[in-house]
Amino acid sequence: MVKNFVYFVLFVLAVIAAAELIGIQSFTIGSMTISMLPLVFAIAIAMILALPFLRKGILKKIYSKKNVDFASKYLIFIMLPLMARYGSDVAPQIREILQVGWVFIIQEIGNLGTVLFGLPIAILIGLRREAIGATLGLGREGELAYISEKYTLESPEGRGVISLYVIGTLFGTMFFSIFAPILLDFGIRVEALAMASGVGSGSMMSAASATLVARVPEMENTILAYASASQLLTSFIGTFTMVFLAAPLQQVVYKFLVRGDKK
Repeated sequence: MVKNFVYFVLFVLAVIAAAELIGIQSFTIGSMTISMLPLVFAIAIAMILALPFLRKGILKKIYSKKNVDFASKYLIFIMLPLMARYGSDVAPQIREILQVGWVFIIQEIGNLGTVLFGLPIAILIGLRREAIGATLGLGREGELAYISEKYTLESPEGRGVISLYVIGTLFGTMFFSIFAPILLDFGIRVEALAMASGVGSGSMMSAASATLVARVPEMENTILAYASASQLLTSFIGTFTMVFLAAPLQQVVYKFLVRGDKK
């Protein structure tokens, strides 16, 4: 057991080292320049090595259910240093942030978008109770905790939120790394994009803000401060928005769309 865990830790360090050696890679599509972060390459490497036909020998031990469950369970502790980093980024720009503080508050209304737009689409493609877990939010730690407490993770709602959590972890970072610079090329202000980076996911926020910094390095402090402040507010206020606004609204919309479901 200890030997397998050591292999697991060494594998993680090797993937991180390989991703850092690749570094930030940029490529141009038309007038748009897209930057890919080391985090994206780390996810891609881990995904490729997890393919069934490659998962043999040591890799089979590394990707054992016990190791995967361990990584998932203690992910929140790994994110704590990142949360401390958010605070250090916010403090130097606190005056500037307070001047536009109301914008950050209004931004939280965007958390209802997954219910208003995502839930009808989920129902349309055939999901039922799974849609409740999948569309309560972005399926990060807050939604995972709420759904697991209310329905348990073995329920259809639990399967929905777990599925979204996995998809967000695998593809969310890649999407944000690409989408943020594309919107920048469409003329959207970098401050607005930095605010929009804080969606409640540390990895997605880091990916979006880092690609913006790569494109506009002279505004690095402002970008990181706005993104970090938005992330902190989303993590805090977003919890109340989810519990008191998103969840009740979701139940109303779900019952309207799926009349036959009596649960």
